[in-house]
Parts: sequence; structure tokens; C-alpha cells
Amino acid sequence: MKLIIRLLLNAIIVFALAHVLSGVYVSSYVTAIIVAVVLSILNLFVKPILVIFTLPITILTLGLFLLVINALIILLADNLIDGFSVNSIWTAILFSILLSILQSIIQSTLKEDKK
Repeated sequence: MKLIIRLLLNAIIVFALAHVLSGVYVSSYVTAIIVAVVLSILNLFVKPILVIFTLPITILTLGLFLLVINALIILLADNLIDGFSVNSIWTAILFSILLSILQSIIQSTLKEDKK
């Protein structure tokens, strides 16, 4: 149940960010849910491989290269999903940063509600 709630909240965040950022387009609520699921799957399977391959660059940049990896994951989702598009790598980086911040805020709020 927690997974479904988390995916739905992520879909709402994706949909909201698509309306705020001019370079991101999501065609519908269903597409936002698909984006949330695909991003979760890509972060689970593809991101660790990219992190391992780019470990030297990540160390040299003190972890900032992880922003590029997150943007690449978003651009990969853009290629996989019809109805979801991101214009550029810079838009993907901004989308990634905002998505991470909003996810953190929502998760901390949910944890406080449990207490």
C-alpha cells in the first residue's frame, strides 16, 4: 500500500512540475503515473550501473555528477514514454533537482504524520 501511495504522490509531483517548467510536457495523469513507475524502475536497475561506471568522475566532482546521471535517467524515460518529453539536459537537471526536493519534503511530512 505504501508503494502505491508513494508512486501516486510522485506522479502528482511529476504532473505539477510539468506545468511549472516550460521544457517538460506530460500529456495526462495516466502518463504521469507511468512516468513515476518508469523512473522508479530505472532508478532501481539502471542508475546503480551508471553510478559504478562513472564513479571516478563522480568522485572528482564531489558528487555533482550524480545530477547528470539523474538527468540522463529522466531523458531515458523521455525516450521510453510517449506523452512525456523533456527539452534539454539542463531542463532534465532542473526537473531532477525539483523532483528530489519535493519527494524529500513529502516523505518527511509522511513520516511526521506517523508519529
